[in-house]
Amino acid sequence: MFDVILALTISFAVSFLAIPVIIRVAAMKKLFDIPDERKVHQSPIPSLGGLGIFAGFAFATLLIANFSQGTDIQYFLAAAVVIFYLGLKDDILIISPLKKFIGQVLAAFIIIYMGNLQIHSMHGFLGIYSMPESFSLLFSYLTVIVIINSFNLIDGVDGLAGSLGLLSTAVFGIYFVSVGQIADAVLAFSMAGSILAFLIFNFQPARIFMGDTGSMLIGLISAVLVIKFINTAGSTETSLPIAAAPAVGFAILMVPLLDTLRVFGIRIFQRRSPFSPDRNHIHHLLLDNGMNHRNIAISLLSFNVLAIGLAFLMRNLGSTLLMAVIFSIFFSAIGVMYYLRQRRTPRMFVTSVNDVKNGTAKKVVPLTEDAVLQQK
Repeated sequence: MFDVILALTISFAVSFLAIPVIIRVAAMKKLFDIPDERKVHQSPIPSLGGLGIFAGFAFATLLIANFSQGTDIQYFLAAAVVIFYLGLKDDILIISPLKKFIGQVLAAFIIIYMGNLQIHSMHGFLGIYSMPESFSLLFSYLTVIVIINSFNLIDGVDGLAGSLGLLSTAVFGIYFVSVGQIADAVLAFSMAGSILAFLIFNFQPARIFMGDTGSMLIGLISAVLVIKFINTAGSTETSLPIAAAPAVGFAILMVPLLDTLRVFGIRIFQRRSPFSPDRNHIHHLLLDNGMNHRNIAISLLSFNVLAIGLAFLMRNLGSTLLMAVIFSIFFSAIGVMYYLRQRRTPRMFVTSVNDVKNGTAKKVVPLTEDAVLQQK
C-alpha cells in the first residue's frame, strides 16, 4: 500500500512541476492549439499537456513498480512510449489518421503479443465464455484501439477527458489494491496522480490542453487496466471475484466508450470515415443545450460514477442483462439531450449589416433576444 501512495505522490509532484514549464516553453515557441469552426475554445492555448502527464506517469512507474512482480509492465511502458511519440508528433505537426492508426496498432501489438495481455473469455456475455484464439486476438486488438480513440475523441471540453481518465484509473487501482496486485495498482495510480496534477491547469478556464499525447496515453493505460480487470475479476481464483466482470469494466469506461461507438456508428451509417470530424459527441450536445465546460465535465463525471455504482450493485444480473441496462441508461440520456437541443435550436432571420466595401448587405443570424433588441 505504501508503494501505491508513493507512486501517486511522485507522479502528481512531477507533473505539477513540469506543466507550468511546458506552458511557458509552448508560449515562447508559439506551440498553440488554434481555434477553428469545430473547436470550442476562443483563444490559442498550448496543447502539450500530455508531456507533463507522461513525465509524471513514466517516472513514478519506473521508480516504484516492482518489475519482478509485474513482469509485463515493461511492455506496457514500451507501448506508452510509442503512443507518446505518436501523439507528440500529431500535436506539433499533425499526422494523417492512417499513420495514427498504424501507431495505435503497433502499441496494441506490444501489449497483446509481447505483454501477453489478452481477453480470453467473455464470462457469459451473449452466452459466450471461452473464445477461439483468433477471435480472442482480434477482439483484444479492437478493444485496445477503440479505448485509445475513445479518450482521444472525448477530449473536447476543458477537464472532461482528464476527469474521466482519473475516475477509471482510480477505480481500477482501488480494485487491484484490494486483490493484492500491487504492481498493477502502481501503474494505475501513477497515471491517476499525473492526471490529477494536469486537471489543476485544465479545468475551465484551461491554461493548457492534454492534446493527443495525453488523451491517447490515458486511453492506452485504461485499455490495459480494463483487460487486466476483466481477466482478474472474472476468475473464481481471485480474492475478490466480480460477476459480470466485462459489463462492470464497460461501465467504468461508459461515457468515453459508448459515446465513441455511437459516433462511429453515425459516421459509418452516413458513409463517412469513422475518424471524420463532426459535432455529434456528447459534450457537443451539452454545449448546444447551454452548459459550460465546467458543468459538462462535472455532469458527465457524475453520470459515469452513478453508472459504476449501479453496475457494482447489479453485477449478479449477468453480463448480458447488465450490459443491456448500461446501454439503455446511456442512450436514454442521449435521447433527452437531442430532444432538448432541438427545442433550443434558434430560429434564423435576415438582417441588414454594414459592409465597408459593398455598402449595406444581408446576413442570416440567430433570432436571439439581443438580436431583436439591436433591430429596434
